[in-house]
Amino acid sequence: MVDHRGRPFAELIGRVVTRLKKFYRTENDVLILTASGTGAMEAAIVNTLSPGDKVLAVTIGSFGDRFIEIAEVYGADVTVLGFEWGTAADPEAIRDALKADSAIKAVLVTHNETSTGVTNPLQEIAQVVREADRLLLVDAISGLGSIPLATDAWGLDVVVSGSQKGWMVPPGLAFVSMSERAWQAFETSKMPRFYFDLAEHREFLKKGQTPFTPAVSIFYGLDVALEKLEAEGVEAVYARHARLAQMTREGVKRLGLELFVRDERYASDTVTAVKCPEGVKVKDLRNLMEDEFDVVLAGGQGKISDSIFRIGHLGLVSEADIQDVIESLAQALPRLGFAVPAYNR
Repeated sequence: MVDHRGRPFAELIGRVVTRLKKFYRTENDVLILTASGTGAMEAAIVNTLSPGDKVLAVTIGSFGDRFIEIAEVYGADVTVLGFEWGTAADPEAIRDALKADSAIKAVLVTHNETSTGVTNPLQEIAQVVREADRLLLVDAISGLGSIPLATDAWGLDVVVSGSQKGWMVPPGLAFVSMSERAWQAFETSKMPRFYFDLAEHREFLKKGQTPFTPAVSIFYGLDVALEKLEAEGVEAVYARHARLAQMTREGVKRLGLELFVRDERYASDTVTAVKCPEGVKVKDLRNLMEDEFDVVLAGGQGKISDSIFRIGHLGLVSEADIQDVIESLAQALPRLGFAVPAYNR
């Protein structure tokens, strides 16, 4: 550890923020919180809105629902625009909802819905929101740094992310970018905030510090990870994730399994959700894969917790890792009563 009020940490946080901006593709402020991604979602809400403000919350899964919960806890007047899980949000439906209520101040949207393996058409959604002249708050926790996102070019006002996803480091840091429009909203925002007061974080960053004690060790890991990602190049990182995602989707389909996403154009390049075959319990499959094949599958969340499993392929994942998952599934599923068709590697 180093003194988080000293020069070595100031150099570290300055270097990390500069590199983060390259992947955020922004000239806006990027602030680092010692928190989970959910903390950054809360920061997005409390620094731009006031109790009673009308917001449109676009949800396609569990994490879209979490954005709703946070906004409601702080007293926002939330209009929910929900889409069937497994599908992406329709930008035209968002346009219609904004036309129907001119009092809506902000739109909440998830870029990449981890719970369903679906990526929203964020660029198209952002265009609709910009045309309607509303704030756009984006949960990009499981997408940013792995799949295309252009904060400034797309006109995104607040974009949040978390260290444990595509950034390849342990959980504990969260990132928030704030546009000039977002800072203007901050000036009139009346929601209570203390730890997540982003103006305080901005002021301390000028000194190379954070307002409160940061997770220094994770900053060091993030510095190394960003150096590696920067050397690989933004576009190459996107291409690698797209390649691994396609390999995963093709692999599970060869096993006779069905993807949860309805339209593969919106299939996530960071996580693949797979329908668990009839007669096989998700819990049994996950336990068998972990205990005997050393492969950890994620379960579903919320109302689909017992019907899907998920394969993560973001961050430090290789083709060999994905091949191991597919081959392990090919051995595990028959032991649970599902006949896997013959397939070639």
